[in-house]
Amino acid sequence: MAEASGFTYEARKSGEIEIRHHGKKAVLLLGAKAANFLRDVDRLDPQDVMARVTGNYKRGNERRDAR
Repeated sequence: MAEASGFTYEARKSGEIEIRHHGKKAVLLLGAKAANFLRDVDRLDPQDVMARVTGNYKRGNERRDAR
């Protein structure tokens, strides 16, 4: 299975986080989502965190809710 790669992020003074994938804007995080992202990026693999946030993570291989 391929690892996530090609992601970068920029934290702005305003508290916004812009995530890019191969140089193209993928998502802009604000408020609590931005704060949670910064917390997770410090604890986990940054590439995996950014892939999950942008929805570009192991397509077709996510766990499904078994309700």
